[in-house]
Amino acid sequence: MNKSAGVLLGIVVAVGAISAGGAWYTGTKLEGVLQTSIADANKELQAAMVGSNGTASLELVSLERNLFSSTARYRLKGQGEMFGDSAEGVELVFVDRIEHGPLPFSRLMTLKWLPVMATSHYELEKNTLTEKWFAATKDVSPLKGVVNLGYDRSATGNLELLPLDTALDDKSTLKFSGLKLDLSTSAQAQKVKAEGYMDSLKLNSVAEDQTPVQVELNGLTLASNLTKSNYGFYVGDNTLELTSTKATFGEKQSVLSFKNSQIKSATDEKGAHLAGRADYKIGEVALNGKAVGSAQMAWSMKNLDIASGMSLMQVYQNKLQPYEDAVAAAEAAGEPAPELNLSEAEQAQVKADLDKLLAAQPHIALENLSFKTANGESRLSLVVDLNKPQSMDLPPAELSKQLLTQLNLNLLLSKPMIADVAALQAQLDGVTDAKAIADQGSMAADMVSGMALGTQLAKLEGNDIVSKVRYANNEVDFNGQKMTPEQFVGFVMSKLGPVTIQ
Repeated sequence: MNKSAGVLLGIVVAVGAISAGGAWYTGTKLEGVLQTSIADANKELQAAMVGSNGTASLELVSLERNLFSSTARYRLKGQGEMFGDSAEGVELVFVDRIEHGPLPFSRLMTLKWLPVMATSHYELEKNTLTEKWFAATKDVSPLKGVVNLGYDRSATGNLELLPLDTALDDKSTLKFSGLKLDLSTSAQAQKVKAEGYMDSLKLNSVAEDQTPVQVELNGLTLASNLTKSNYGFYVGDNTLELTSTKATFGEKQSVLSFKNSQIKSATDEKGAHLAGRADYKIGEVALNGKAVGSAQMAWSMKNLDIASGMSLMQVYQNKLQPYEDAVAAAEAAGEPAPELNLSEAEQAQVKADLDKLLAAQPHIALENLSFKTANGESRLSLVVDLNKPQSMDLPPAELSKQLLTQLNLNLLLSKPMIADVAALQAQLDGVTDAKAIADQGSMAADMVSGMALGTQLAKLEGNDIVSKVRYANNEVDFNGQKMTPEQFVGFVMSKLGPVTIQ
């Protein structure tokens, strides 16, 4: 044996010895790591399920430990109204083949040399609940993935839903391209990143009136970059994009389609306060192949006190939501609505939370709600600033003055946009004469304009119907007219009677 061959053999022996020793050590620690991870997962599940009329839990069913690998089985159980009427709820079982670190064989085969504690290969097992799902994927597990667990408890991996083309029942079929999701988390999941993609999903079914219904989604992209806040929930950025969406429905089999849809949300924890925004965009809305326009909506908020907000949410979930369900059930049964019972302590807590929430001076804004067609764009925006009043028991007029520090409302209705939408409706109704279509669009725009101007709650600026309201320092500026809040309310109430068409 020459010198270089001897060195190579020594390296191989050393790596093998280190790997075997590390694998034995990992095997002895594995159950404790799994139980800790499951306990953390159950805390997250418990938090996520609050107020959802259901519970969910994860448990380790079995663990078979060997030198270089182990096999674990987990049970995910869901019970409650959201999981169906069965008292047993739903149950999913996963089998997990775990390669012990520091150098799992599957990573070596893909030239990944960074040591890890373990590599998990998990997949869904077949049971009575999932047997139809398995049948659709020709008895191959339809859900599977890989997770690499680092020694610092960080993790990277993926989740995959397999493609399928199947009949859901005698009236419905589903064709699904599959979905892949890449995931990474830091220790204790303080930071979470996810990126996923689905090529297509197509559902064919039948509505209650026996007309065919078809829904298609194409080019779905998901992305999240989140950090756990000091209050236990996640803040950060989320994005959802769809290249195209199409729905076919009704007797005439109308086709409503959307292109380049996007939802983006961002939240940020700033000390004891929460700030955030959400943007919604649709690049094109079309009906029966005819482009209608595009749409946007943007919301934002800041100065939301987190602790009081979470406390009020808990009251809503524990008291108000069950009360709303009870009222709905009573109405359905033709019985009197029950009373809402809050103890004195609960009422005091709600009052204290409201005071704290308002003392932070929350700011809420509908920054933009707009719809644009070929010839015009209509827009709405609303900004509201709130403050803590001296007392919540003040007379309504005085309470409103102290509670609302600022309000800005801007409404712009484009007459050409209204005409575009009305003209499209005329075509859908079967009108074919170009002049008749144009006339119907113009009539619709003039009618809306006349109704708005007839109430004197709006004015005409060129081809735009405009209404602006500004409130601050106990003064209202309504379309350029200065008045007190009482005068403004009286003016609006006086105009909301019979409408005169001009």
